[in-house]
Amino acid sequence: MVVTFCGHSRFEGCEEIEQKVLSFLEEKIGNNAAEAYLGGYGQFDAFAYACCKKYQKAHKKFSLVFVTPYLTEAYQKNYLCDYEKKYDSIVYPPLEEKPLKLAIIYRNRYMVDEANYVIAYVTHKFGGAYATYQYAKRKKKEIYNVAPFL
Repeated sequence: MVVTFCGHSRFEGCEEIEQKVLSFLEEKIGNNAAEAYLGGYGQFDAFAYACCKKYQKAHKKFSLVFVTPYLTEAYQKNYLCDYEKKYDSIVYPPLEEKPLKLAIIYRNRYMVDEANYVIAYVTHKFGGAYATYQYAKRKKKEIYNVAPFL
């Protein structure tokens, strides 16, 4: 089972939203084996990581997976070693044929394609988070939007 996240890069978390995320994970995953596919960019991604890390403490079969959009030598040298310490594993989707400037868009689609559940924080109808949210809707994924809009 895979859960992934999409949300605006500018985000300010709070205990209420954290509880919504943790309750959703408990309800849908419980003690079953599962993976969280995480992006690692922006404030919502940091919030999602913190929620998943907290959930993982009580659920040992829950793994945190960083899904990297880049596999360039410079990226590996400057960033991946930090991610290796934070996450249980790193996945690189098959993006070699995609332009680098679109890598995050295609990485986000890959995460949605692999996911059983998408936890979102989408408050407005523009930007990358909204595009990912719309993609998840088209793919008929079960989406839980913890935002007060949409």
